[in-house]
Amino acid sequence: MLQRRPRRMMNQMNVVPYIDVMLVLLVIFMATAPMFTPGVIEVPSVTRASQVDSTPLEISIEANGRYFVGDGGERHAAANLDALLAEVKTRLHDNRPVVVTAHRDLKYSEVVKVADRLHEAGIVRVALTVRQGA
Repeated sequence: MLQRRPRRMMNQMNVVPYIDVMLVLLVIFMATAPMFTPGVIEVPSVTRASQVDSTPLEISIEANGRYFVGDGGERHAAANLDALLAEVKTRLHDNRPVVVTAHRDLKYSEVVKVADRLHEAGIVRVALTVRQGA
């Protein structure tokens, strides 16, 4: 007659179900991750802005990246950022403020780059303008 051995308890944990759950979660996250796109940041607009006490020198940056320097009503184009700085230095006198106006579709890093270069050139009164109703 065959003698049967008594069954012993397993002393190891069965991890196969945990691996299955982790693989299912991995597939779910991999499938849903491309569906989430980063949001677009809208720069806020204001209804009322404070008035400047003296006529500032205005730097305009268009959507295509072209620079313009305006003094009152006239605007002059600058070929690049170095030419813009040279034009600003020749027109700036009496510690007049410089304001930077940029097109709404332009990257904000371009505006910061211009303001940073103006600060490096020793122009300390630099501000950003707000167009009302834009």
